[in-house]
Amino acid sequence: MSPEIAAHIDQIDVTLNAGGMNTINIILAFVMFGVALGIKPGIFIEVFKKPKSVILGICCQLILLPAFTFCLACLIGNWISPMMGLGMILVASCPGGNISNFMSSLSKANVELSVSLTAISTALAILLTPANFYIWGNLYLHTAKVAGEVPTLIIPLWDVFKTIFILLGLPLTLGILTARLLPNFAAKLKKPFQWVSIIFFIAMVILSFAGNIDAFLKCIKYIFIVVFLHNLLALCIGFGVGSIFKVPFRDRRTLTIETGIQNSGLGLVLLLGTSLFAGFPPHGGMLVITAWWGIWHIISGLTVSTIFNLHEKRITG
Repeated sequence: MSPEIAAHIDQIDVTLNAGGMNTINIILAFVMFGVALGIKPGIFIEVFKKPKSVILGICCQLILLPAFTFCLACLIGNWISPMMGLGMILVASCPGGNISNFMSSLSKANVELSVSLTAISTALAILLTPANFYIWGNLYLHTAKVAGEVPTLIIPLWDVFKTIFILLGLPLTLGILTARLLPNFAAKLKKPFQWVSIIFFIAMVILSFAGNIDAFLKCIKYIFIVVFLHNLLALCIGFGVGSIFKVPFRDRRTLTIETGIQNSGLGLVLLLGTSLFAGFPPHGGMLVITAWWGIWHIISGLTVSTIFNLHEKRITG
């Protein structure tokens, strides 16, 4: 990618009025409520009887993925803009994605482990998402070739904390309470919510880029390979760690999917709905990386899940 093309991508300007931002916030909160409908306290008891896979999954998502993403962004630094690299790090700093439980079920993986990892990573995201992004983002900015003065990434802690708590923490709590107090109602809602969440995320991306859809589509071919490599790295981290530590194959599938499916919808909200980048250089590259990641991981997740599913059928059939 030439510097001119990278600069053009960074110049993409996405702004939303209060109504548009509120719509995106409601969509994300609605999706997280759906995820929480499958979380029951008993799941944690069973999973934590053998905590090895849980510990490995949390390490993959919250430690290894941000660190390896930093390395990848530095490695391909001549091909991307610093803002695109920051977008990769932002996605890697987000918790597990809202459709990972559905993907785990499709792939015949350990769904209880998947639900546990989603809940834990989402709860920890209130603190670790801003912390990881601050640490690796600033390190990357000082490592990458940034024209002019190197900007310092400053996290508006209260702004970010409030956003993550309202959009992830509250819906997660309400969903768990619903599953606990109204189990039959939650069971009926769970499956439709899984499919609706996919549709809702695509709607989020379209709503965010409605005023710049032509520019977004033109730059897709340039960011496709970046997101492809980044998502492949995430999937390989999960499967590789599971293989190295010889966890059961069902758990390896879960670690693969949980690490490869990120809540990039949260990344979009942080970019568009907080003061995180007030006064920062043009950062359209972050927006397109984050948005395309959310669409691509649905495609890659379904592909990997289908492969795992077919492998399971060959073994059992």
